[in-house]
Amino acid sequence: MSRKLSISSFFSALLLISACGPGADDDAAATRTTATAAPAANSLNGPFDQAGADAAYNITGELIHEVVAEIASDAYGGRAPGTQGDAMTQSYLIDQLQAIGFAPGAREPGPAWRQPFELVSITSAQPAQWTFTADVDVTLEQSDEFIVGSGVQQPRSSIDDAELVFVGYGIEAPEYNWDDFGDTDLSGKVLVILNNDPDWSDDLFAGKRRLYYGRWTYKYESAARQGAAGAIIIHTTPSAGYGWGVIQSSWTGPQFELPAGDEPRLQVSAWLTEDAAREVLSAGGHDLDKLTEQARSRDFTPVPLGVETSISFDNTIEQAESANVLGVLEGSDPELRDEYIIYTAHHDHIGTDPNLDDPIYNGARDNATGVAMLLAIGRAFAALPTPPKRSIMLAFVGAEEQGLLGSRHFAYDPPVPPGRLAANINFDSGNIWGPTNDITYIGMGKSSLDEVATTVADFYGRIVKPDQFPDRGLFYRSDQFNLARIGVPALYVKGGTDFIGRPDGWGRDKINTYTAEHYHQPSDELTDDWNFDGLVNDARFGFWAGYLLANDPELPSWNAGDEFEAARKAALAELEP
Repeated sequence: MSRKLSISSFFSALLLISACGPGADDDAAATRTTATAAPAANSLNGPFDQAGADAAYNITGELIHEVVAEIASDAYGGRAPGTQGDAMTQSYLIDQLQAIGFAPGAREPGPAWRQPFELVSITSAQPAQWTFTADVDVTLEQSDEFIVGSGVQQPRSSIDDAELVFVGYGIEAPEYNWDDFGDTDLSGKVLVILNNDPDWSDDLFAGKRRLYYGRWTYKYESAARQGAAGAIIIHTTPSAGYGWGVIQSSWTGPQFELPAGDEPRLQVSAWLTEDAAREVLSAGGHDLDKLTEQARSRDFTPVPLGVETSISFDNTIEQAESANVLGVLEGSDPELRDEYIIYTAHHDHIGTDPNLDDPIYNGARDNATGVAMLLAIGRAFAALPTPPKRSIMLAFVGAEEQGLLGSRHFAYDPPVPPGRLAANINFDSGNIWGPTNDITYIGMGKSSLDEVATTVADFYGRIVKPDQFPDRGLFYRSDQFNLARIGVPALYVKGGTDFIGRPDGWGRDKINTYTAEHYHQPSDELTDDWNFDGLVNDARFGFWAGYLLANDPELPSWNAGDEFEAARKAALAELEP
């Protein structure tokens, strides 16, 4: 039976249930007055049954507010990995999972709530200045013009008299017939790299939708594979999707990594502002705009810049530990209970900076909202009179802000085989401005989850839209990416932009203002003007999507030719006797 036929028959009995059900409170009643409230009908049959409706009303604004207020409070110190606030967050989540009736989801050394993972903390003593030598020397100022980080887990990072080479986008993508390096020997060089990936044609890469090739993690990994000593990414707000202030806050202080293996590594990973990069390139007789134009061609080859640099700084290396917190509600079907719908949200944030007037990065929206939505969804599943056929796993992963480290560890060592993970639903930075007519599905068009998302949106009278900020590469910037890499079809739920009762563009302005002023800043705090209706609606959307997936007899799949299809096939093949 094809996936399409199975889904069609599964949804053919869909009859809408009453929006009013037992357990509805004042907050739920307020939400039901919006255009996204469930439509009224009287059926108790079909996938949207009364049991699910009653369970969904356990997702309330009060509950979400309570969780956000707790873990985004100053007492948790910004929830940086390996800190007391990190441990407090893990303990809080375990208490909440126990209270709603979930069981431990980690597997070793036995059933456990925590899946611990080792971290290496690297705090670089950044030089106050960085000099680039050419016919005219250029000296840049730390923080205002550059940020550097160590690429090695060693007490000192050092580059001596290394030549700068411009390598365009720094991409090797044989499937797009693209290679920015060619046969050029770049050993020991410092590579200067444009942010993003080629985005000027829908026929090249993915057009405006950024791929992993456009992520800073890929850029540094790619440079290291070339044997480079260092790499500099040129920051612009459009190419990064956020301002220079995010680089300043996120790339200073302790930086966490998983313990190094035998992979190639840079000595120095750095960022320059666009103006600083122009000045450095000009010192060697080059123009950034002209170099950028050259980089927009498959015929591009690396350009030596006629500039050299040396830089050295000490690193404080410490060992740390964080953990993913995993809870499971066992499914009711004897065969399907060994398969899991896994919900993810990262529980960490950036921590504190004692040099600031407001030293705590509370991370209220990013990502106390996602944590709260998962707990609310878990409470809804636990309230069902009979669990769904598949098991439900809630995975609160750590160290996301450091490069998706917790979910990467989960993917390296999942508690169940990847082929048993039926689907992933991820929440990161929810909608705090009110109810919307639409909902955003990051990853739309990649898998059979599209039909489930559209069905739930239709049920609520909403419109499901693909990534509404495709140039920011959101699919590769949150934890569902690591699940996708091991083959798990993923639905990353984000709030919409079409706010009920607001003029066109209001929602996009709110999101852009948050990104410019509050993202990864101490001002990301719970304030009195938050509107929880959108968080409730989006969490209920996520609950229903998981509920339908947990009861569907067919496994979700990636679309033919998708970048993650091969990983899914390999994961399923490993289950075969």
